[in-house]
Amino acid sequence: MIQIDDKLISEDVFAESFVCNLTKCKGACCVDGDTGAPLDKDELPILDEIFPKIKSYLRPEGVKAIEEQGTWVIDNYDGGYVTTLVNGSECAYVIFDEKGTTKCGIEKAYEDGVIDWKKPISCHLYPIRVNEYKTFVALNYHEWNICNDACTLGKKLQVRIYQFLKEPLIRKYGEEFYKTLCEAAEEWEKEYNS
Repeated sequence: MIQIDDKLISEDVFAESFVCNLTKCKGACCVDGDTGAPLDKDELPILDEIFPKIKSYLRPEGVKAIEEQGTWVIDNYDGGYVTTLVNGSECAYVIFDEKGTTKCGIEKAYEDGVIDWKKPISCHLYPIRVNEYKTFVALNYHEWNICNDACTLGKKLQVRIYQFLKEPLIRKYGEEFYKTLCEAAEEWEKEYNS
């Protein structure tokens, strides 16, 4: 683990390669799994506020799930906040393109300038999962077999997880944190791969 301020970062974030390969996985991370995407408490009112603006971007079954269950739900497993699911399967905010690849309805509305919030930070930061504790925050690589093609593409392009996630890491923790993270990654590289 590498420590920066109150954050403990798994060395996998420096060591592992990753670049999403939607042509291969079709965005399976938005469809597979036992629960919705994790949400920060401060994201809950944002979802409530933007729902009327993004409703037209979503599939009818997604809108129905949100209208019946709410814009977010409490996870039965750990009591955390998560996005709503359609019939216990895909995220209610998922849309599909003509090739069957998942997209985020929230992000599409953002790209069109309808809203100014891109998507939940846990989705933006994936494959990093953030766990917050009383005295520190842990950033860990969530390894999932549906992302094997992303690991292969990352190796081919020589892009490490922290590099692939530059934008969301800056969004969550700021430019200074990301600069320090890059410096730590360079030191780690010298020590372990020289």
